[in-house]
Amino acid sequence: MNFTTDIFGQFDQKWALLTAGDEKKFNTMTISWGGLGTLWNKPVATVYVRTSRYTHEFMDENDFFTVSFYPESYRKTLGVLGTKSGRDMDKMTASGLTPKALESGMTFEEAEVTLVCKKLFMQRMEPSNMAPEIAKQFYESDAEHDMYIGEVVGMF
Repeated sequence: MNFTTDIFGQFDQKWALLTAGDEKKFNTMTISWGGLGTLWNKPVATVYVRTSRYTHEFMDENDFFTVSFYPESYRKTLGVLGTKSGRDMDKMTASGLTPKALESGMTFEEAEVTLVCKKLFMQRMEPSNMAPEIAKQFYESDAEHDMYIGEVVGMF
């Protein structure tokens, strides 16, 4: 597998979609925090999901998730998918993206690259274990994140 990118800008500036579930029931959300690397001798993707997010339920209930990247022309769509909840509306229809079922997970036809990840690890990011200024800035008035690490088992 080869994926050439600006590793730091890919999540922070271009954003991505994190999707969990299957063709019958799935949810997606925009993410700007994440990482790619190697852990336990495996290629991995690390993503972070607030416990309050609807996608969190799908991450916990499924063994696979996808991380997909899009051309800049989809920036507005990613913005909507990052601010609206699938609990409250049909985000998929509103987004205009075309869902695409994979053997293990979901992505969208419009994606430039999709990473299929097999969940290996999940852990709550406890504010008590963080630098005080980080805990105050990001968690004083919002839910904590869970960190998910997935082995990248496919790339489309």
